[in-house]
Amino acid sequence: MTGVVEYSELVIGGELVAPAGTEVIEVVSPHTEQVIGRVPHAARADVDRAVAVARRAFDEGPWPRLPLEERLAVCARIKDGIAARAEEIARCISSENGSPYSWSILAQAYGPMMIWDAAIATARGLVFEEHRAGVLNPLLVRRTPVGVVAAVVPWNVPQFVAAAKLAPALISGCAVVLKPSPETPLDAYLLAEICRDAGLPEGVLSVLPADREVSEYLVGHPGIDKVSFTGSVPAGRRVMEVASRNLTRVTLELGGKSAAIVLPDADLDAAVPGLIGSAFMNNGQACVAQTRILTARGRYQETAERLVAAIGGLVTGDPLDPATTVGPLVARRQRQRSLDYIRIGQEEGAKVLAGGGAPADQPTGWYVEPTLLGEVDNRMRVAREEIFGPVICLIGYEDEADAVRMANDSDYGLSGSVWCGDVGHGIEVARRVRTGTYSVNTFGLDFNGPFGGFKNSGIGREFGPEAFAGFLEYQTVCLPQGYQPPTAGGEA
Repeated sequence: MTGVVEYSELVIGGELVAPAGTEVIEVVSPHTEQVIGRVPHAARADVDRAVAVARRAFDEGPWPRLPLEERLAVCARIKDGIAARAEEIARCISSENGSPYSWSILAQAYGPMMIWDAAIATARGLVFEEHRAGVLNPLLVRRTPVGVVAAVVPWNVPQFVAAAKLAPALISGCAVVLKPSPETPLDAYLLAEICRDAGLPEGVLSVLPADREVSEYLVGHPGIDKVSFTGSVPAGRRVMEVASRNLTRVTLELGGKSAAIVLPDADLDAAVPGLIGSAFMNNGQACVAQTRILTARGRYQETAERLVAAIGGLVTGDPLDPATTVGPLVARRQRQRSLDYIRIGQEEGAKVLAGGGAPADQPTGWYVEPTLLGEVDNRMRVAREEIFGPVICLIGYEDEADAVRMANDSDYGLSGSVWCGDVGHGIEVARRVRTGTYSVNTFGLDFNGPFGGFKNSGIGREFGPEAFAGFLEYQTVCLPQGYQPPTAGGEA
């Protein structure tokens, strides 16, 4: 991005509309610490307008009443629009939040494309209406869109999360009010343009950048039927509390403190690159990051040395430089948070094995060195609390049962992995760890499988057929005895 990108209007129902107030959000580069963008700050009156427009679009408009294939055609054009602007989107997000471009192009642009593609394919296999034999009457069971959705997305992977919410919501026939984070509103405007150009009908999508107070007003608005939120555990609790006043349905994708178990027979040549990639991706600002590495005490020193060497090969710098593997954190507060946890860990008895501070060669920007803390006890705060930065813990275990116990000894349950010599045995370990997604000798998530967490990591699932459950309601229609549904090709 060059210069300062400025938007003077909000996107309400797909149209650019003057905001109700005069407050402005300034987007600051985490690399230069300079303002790179300005957008209007939505006010409560803007929320009222956006919800009213969405309600009309859902209650009276064509979108939820279109045949599924027509909605899918629009969504396919949205995916194509993202593909055509992938580099622009990736560079925009890297400029906003510091995500390294080499990672951003994959996760912030190509990832959303794959999410839209997978959701379209999944929808074609869903049954939206079926006839059943009832106990007393024949039945027609329908899946019908839940209504108006408030989609609240975070700053770390804004387009990825937006796609995870918008794709199943729009395909289901919902109208959506998208609330991007104040740190990353610029890419949301690009998405709004793409959706408009794809032919999304008037009223179906609004984009309202705002702070926590206005977000809370949106979540508690009586015109909202469903809240889909991704963010921190404290914010998720507040969302659930506010939404409960209207009995609004919620999906919450929250934090993690995931454990990677390295079994004694693991091939470290293969495991260490995977551990480093899964720990420091997006500068450590990922809810699924493998931030606790559990290794057998008999291989502790060897594992530590391998990790230290690999961390030494990471390149910290300008997020738009293709050579960069670790960029700046999104905001000054996030940098201070990581530095505070490094200090807390040392006070608790942990040892800094790599990194441990701000890089000396980055005089500006919110940088923290990729940091490995050793001699960590699983009871320490650094092992229990989500840091959301490039700080990971190396923890020794006595035996496999001890490793599984520590992996499960967490308030979170979002992700995890095991690295071992036998994949079959790794699957057995996976069955013993209470977490929503798990990997054996790899790390990842798949857009055809449900993603979400146990315990404090959230409620509900995204991706796969399970994602649609959050945006559809069941309706049962009781039919008179003796009724026979029409055969294929007959009149409905």
